[in-house]
Amino acid sequence: MDTRELREKYRHFARWYDLAEALPEALGLRRLRRQALAQVRGNILEVAAGTGKNFRNYPPNLAVIAVDLSADMLHLARRRAAQLHRNYHFVLMDAAELAFPDRVFDTVVSTLSTCTFPDPVHALREMSRVCRQDGRILLVEHGRSNREWLARRQDRGAEAHVRRFGCQWNREPLGLVHQAGLVIIRAEHRFAGIFHTIEACPA
Repeated sequence: MDTRELREKYRHFARWYDLAEALPEALGLRRLRRQALAQVRGNILEVAAGTGKNFRNYPPNLAVIAVDLSADMLHLARRRAAQLHRNYHFVLMDAAELAFPDRVFDTVVSTLSTCTFPDPVHALREMSRVCRQDGRILLVEHGRSNREWLARRQDRGAEAHVRRFGCQWNREPLGLVHQAGLVIIRAEHRFAGIFHTIEACPA
């Protein structure tokens, strides 16, 4: 699915996005976000910010720039930030072309996004480029399970899931991070190997 198709997909799906994620959030995804993002510091860039579900995990005094490909998702993110009394900066932007200089952010955050990027390796390299050398790239992703029976089910349903949600749920986030050349500091699998928390830094 290319960028234009993905933007159109989220134009229709944005209003239902939080509802679609309600079950995994209740089962532990919310806790994974909180744990993974506890170490954010300095100037933060959130890539593919979606509806802003990560915002409540950021200390209120930090500067945050939130970017997303979808104007409809950013509209919901702005509303969430206002409810939390956070004065964040929002920019409509493709993760594959981050319009920032090299090495300007202390923390780059992206959650549940490598499954949707048309070119996830390139997007991860862009995150690495804009992150300071001593900064951190924090990812919470879902992907192909490390339980083979479940992975086979994901593989069988992958094409239909992409068509419906724009999400390729059988990608392997850790492998993509390796391909992008990031240095992995810590990586964990949770929930039958489907959810991944990854802490990395630029090469």
